[in-house]
Amino acid sequence: MTETVHDAPTPIPAPSPTALSWPQDRACPYDPPPAYPSPGRDAPLTRMRLFDGREVWLVTGHAEARALLTDPRLSADRRHADFPVLMPRNRDQRKVDLPLLGTDDPRHKEQRRMLIPGFGLKRTAALRPDIERTVDTLLDRMLAAGPEADLVAAYALPLPSMVICSLLGVPYADHEFFEGRSRTLLLAETAEETTAARDELRAYLRRLLDAKRETPGDGLLDGLVTDQLARGELDREELVMMALLLILAGHETTANMISLGTYALLRHPDQLAALRADPALMPGAVEELLRHLSIADGMMRVATEDIEMAGATVRAGEGVMLATPSINRDPAVYADPDALDIRRSARHHVAFGYGVHQCLGQNLARAELEIAFSSLFARIPTLRLAVAPDEVRAKPGGTVQGLFALPVTW
Repeated sequence: MTETVHDAPTPIPAPSPTALSWPQDRACPYDPPPAYPSPGRDAPLTRMRLFDGREVWLVTGHAEARALLTDPRLSADRRHADFPVLMPRNRDQRKVDLPLLGTDDPRHKEQRRMLIPGFGLKRTAALRPDIERTVDTLLDRMLAAGPEADLVAAYALPLPSMVICSLLGVPYADHEFFEGRSRTLLLAETAEETTAARDELRAYLRRLLDAKRETPGDGLLDGLVTDQLARGELDREELVMMALLLILAGHETTANMISLGTYALLRHPDQLAALRADPALMPGAVEELLRHLSIADGMMRVATEDIEMAGATVRAGEGVMLATPSINRDPAVYADPDALDIRRSARHHVAFGYGVHQCLGQNLARAELEIAFSSLFARIPTLRLAVAPDEVRAKPGGTVQGLFALPVTW
């Protein structure tokens, strides 16, 4: 279940003194880093320097990003010898066969096909009543313990954790374990910390999958064990890593969107008032929040052949970082792109990616966000920040963007 990769990396040229360094922290939790090139004003492809001195291409133009994300000459395979190492914690990435996000076609297509039924529109619609009940339970607890709460710990994090556990067939009783290890994977300073957390999660998932082989349940992982694994379409370690990715992506991204989206709406009372006055605006508001917040700071690829794009030549072996926050604020696509406007049509954003690697769980994420925001603001109409806005601590650049905590009161 592996693909051929280059044995040796392409030599790295001397860095340019004018290249932007990465990662960059956001000055405002929901705005792009101020040092990022501006779409419409700066070139859509510029140079960016990573922590190890290597330079890659930084893409900020919307049209260029969509073209590149559908170009088969860009690879998502992190085991490729030339695939850039973004952070010190990722130094051992070539040792990890990462399904879906880090796999190219045809294997990527096969893996995705196995999972599509569990994340399709029909399955998501069937899950909505359970999501609504979970939201009501969490809000009941938060209100009973109030009138203050950390919205991250009380609401934004447990909701997607409970939902993904139910969908996959993972015991929610173990949530502190996998949430803690997931935080390490996203925020660790060293490769040793990352490896230790990943190994612990792998060992846990091996035991869980072995138990499902003996006594299957009705979760998505149970079906993969009794079907694809039993038929040899998946091997055990591939399924372990697939489960790890689904758990991580299934709770971290949505949790950050709920907390950061709430913060952004509280900072834009006119938008929140409009949403409260007309709940039918919620689906469009979710799309606008996805565009405006762009919590996935970037998507990395490596060129396998030379690519001509916007007057630049991306050489084979060069890395390409697609800067989601800037791409989603390209004035060629969105009027007044820095404004949060829940009435705008935010279609064509790339918050879920684009092309073959577009987020598999986007239908589920949309449903969770719509229900989470609708219920929160309907049931707590006086919700407000419990601290000054600049006291809310945001996560650093180089990871999924969000808030460590969100103190609120009512």
